[in-house]
Amino acid sequence: MAHKPDAVTSWWRRISLRAKVTGVTVGVLALGLLIAGLGTVPILRTALVANVESQLPALVSSDLVNRYFDTTPVDGDPVYTRKDEQPRDFFVAIYDAEGVLQATAGNSSAEAPEFRQEFPLAEAKSSEDTVMPLVGEDGALFSSSVAVLPSEGGALRTQVVAVPLAPADRIIGQYFSIYITIAFITIFIAALLTRFLVTLTFRRLGQVESTAMSIAAGDFSQRLTDLEPTTEVGRLNSAINTMLDRVDGSLAQRDRTVQHMRRFIGDASHELRTPLVSVRGYAELYRMGAIKGEEDTARAMERIEKEAIRMGVLVEDLLALARLDEEREPEIVALDLRPIARDAALDVRAAAPSRTVTMIDLTIESVTAPTRSIPKQEPEQPAPRGLSRAALSRLRRRPRTTPEEPTPAFDFSEAPDTPVRTPPIVWGEENKVRQVVTNLLGNARRFSAEDSPIEIVVDSDRARGTGSIAIVDHGEGIPPQIREQIFERFWRADTSRARETGGSGLGLAIVSSILKALHGSVAVSETPGGGATFTVTLPLAPSRETPAHLLEETQPLERLDL
Repeated sequence: MAHKPDAVTSWWRRISLRAKVTGVTVGVLALGLLIAGLGTVPILRTALVANVESQLPALVSSDLVNRYFDTTPVDGDPVYTRKDEQPRDFFVAIYDAEGVLQATAGNSSAEAPEFRQEFPLAEAKSSEDTVMPLVGEDGALFSSSVAVLPSEGGALRTQVVAVPLAPADRIIGQYFSIYITIAFITIFIAALLTRFLVTLTFRRLGQVESTAMSIAAGDFSQRLTDLEPTTEVGRLNSAINTMLDRVDGSLAQRDRTVQHMRRFIGDASHELRTPLVSVRGYAELYRMGAIKGEEDTARAMERIEKEAIRMGVLVEDLLALARLDEEREPEIVALDLRPIARDAALDVRAAAPSRTVTMIDLTIESVTAPTRSIPKQEPEQPAPRGLSRAALSRLRRRPRTTPEEPTPAFDFSEAPDTPVRTPPIVWGEENKVRQVVTNLLGNARRFSAEDSPIEIVVDSDRARGTGSIAIVDHGEGIPPQIREQIFERFWRADTSRARETGGSGLGLAIVSSILKALHGSVAVSETPGGGATFTVTLPLAPSRETPAHLLEETQPLERLDL
């Protein structure tokens, strides 16, 4: 259960940030001035009292009796009578040798201290050089000092001088009044100046506020311009711009994902509906008796079986894409691309005996000449870029079947006794890599003539740390404007969705998804002379076959660019 804020918290949350900053600043300033004033008052009073008390030794040791009193002996004892002249800034009391108070003098208009009636001589001698406090009739404070002095007859007398502390207290009161006045004026001016500076400073936040309001209204193209990295507002603006870029990118990605999903669902529905309609149609024809005889029934069953197979292939492709979308961690191991290329070439050779399949290994020093001659050749055709001279001569041969030679040559252009450079050993999952090569070879077979040759080129680049396997065909090729779209799901260049070439448009999408999971890439380029070259690139893995001195080299292999 959420805790409900109290009234003070609710009131504080309703105050604007400018008011909070101004109020807190002025409050701290006022508190500081108050503490400074209260702290300086006792210090100042102590200094004033010390200044007043510093006058006592000089006053108490001077002859104040002859100055302010007339002495007349009566029965041998002096009688003190005040003169007209009286001290204005202090009070004095005279005690005889017996310690009895004889006379006092001072400003008659001021409050006088309450002197003791008796002050023994022994106590007076012990109290010399000591400041003693006295209290007036109305509670006024005095500081006093005592001295024992000889009189005219040779007897000793005690003289006490008291100085009032009221002047020091009056100065303290005046100081505090002046300080409070100046402090209030300072606080008022500081409040106005703080409000002005806060408002001026928060103008930069006004852009943030207006941008946020525009974004809240749906305009995600808004961006902040003040990007000074040394200020808090600048860093805030940079962070907001970064956040907006990511939000904008996420929204765009979401829109693209939604569009792709809608298209994917529509394409999948279309692809599944067509064979289902065919199967349903043949079933209804059979139920209505339109299909009679064993030959017609066998033909109908054959068509139903083919459509079921097509649906099965499509479902398997969809399941493969769904598993790849789950982004499960593949079992990455070190793979040699050469056996994979050889096995793929053998598979194509077995499935299409009329094709010439050439496996070219560019990771060796040279490519040996064929071990057998081809009786008939076609005009020379440019080879893919990056092949050795022997590979060039091999790719320029376009053999055809002849009565003397019913099947074309199958060539592994590799010399096992030549020194190895960087072997094409990459990180990957073997089944997935084989599926990629199989899909690309199926695509090459589907979109090239039945007697058109296919090359499987294996290469490695030690400088870039990649190994590659390329599928080269000599068919119609792929226009540059659609090379990025062919890896989308259910995308086919044939918008009429004719199925003479077979396939559902998922093969290249599966290739792209697999390579993304394996941290590799696939690119398509034009084959010199016509056709398409699909190049699969995977990160190289350390190989035990690679000599140590070759691993230390940093220069890439020499290549022949044609």
